[in-house]
Amino acid sequence: MRAPALVAAAALVVLLAAACGSSNKSSSSTTTAPSGASSCTPDQLTLVKKGQLTVATDNPAFPPWFGGGTPKGSTWKFNDPTTGKGYESAVAYAVAKKLGFQRSAVKWVVVPFEQLFKPGKASYDFDINQVSVTPQRKQSVTFSDSYYNTNQALVAIKGTPITKAKTLADLKKYKLGAQIGTTSYDYIVNNIKPDKQPAVYNNSNDVNSGLKTHAIDGIVVDLPTAFIITGAEEVPNSVVVGRFPAIGGGDHFGMVFAKGNDLVTCVNKALSELKADGTLNQLQDKWISSVGAAPVLK
Repeated sequence: MRAPALVAAAALVVLLAAACGSSNKSSSSTTTAPSGASSCTPDQLTLVKKGQLTVATDNPAFPPWFGGGTPKGSTWKFNDPTTGKGYESAVAYAVAKKLGFQRSAVKWVVVPFEQLFKPGKASYDFDINQVSVTPQRKQSVTFSDSYYNTNQALVAIKGTPITKAKTLADLKKYKLGAQIGTTSYDYIVNNIKPDKQPAVYNNSNDVNSGLKTHAIDGIVVDLPTAFIITGAEEVPNSVVVGRFPAIGGGDHFGMVFAKGNDLVTCVNKALSELKADGTLNQLQDKWISSVGAAPVLK
């Protein structure tokens, strides 16, 4: 994760193949793209519903990834993705535009984070939900190229002993927590290796509550989320203790597709163009601008 004063990450420029073929046509409403760059148009793409780009994320949707609140009549708990505000919402609409979709043709559906990697037919064309790309997850889904690179970070309550930590070794004696199924939890287990069993929570709200009630000493989340937790006081009196070194190549987010969905080729082409023309950097500056710093906990 993820995963709900921020640090912008440099986007990775990727060389992409232009082909956009299809082998997973699943229903009469699904359209299939033939090979060739000219096939990346709405009438040629592999979609769950013809003429519509169906994008999934979790509900509630947290800043800085989503913003704009919940307009009257909205079913979203915190931020409605249709506002186009927040980094991931803005990226989704930018990709849609590159693919030739009008804004009105982009439809959002709710898919909880923990449901993404379960077998079965996908109800979406792609999911965008701070999903870190890992070899294990690649076994069950297909990922796009990176649209955001990040580090993990530690958040704790101001004045508590854990805030004096300077190294990973300093954290071993503390009770840490993270959301289930996230790379934040993996980082705790594989790199920090605390003496106490880390707490696992179903969603980011529960993670924050664990810290508020002092059930845990600190939480591990991606760095942008760490700054929004503290800056927006999602956890009162919380501070970013520090960020962790990127071990094993670092962490990056990818859009999630049903395994083998060829739509990913066209989305990667769109992402490549958005990186090359500076759009992704502009969106990161706008929604994930750096207004703070965090020391590295080595």
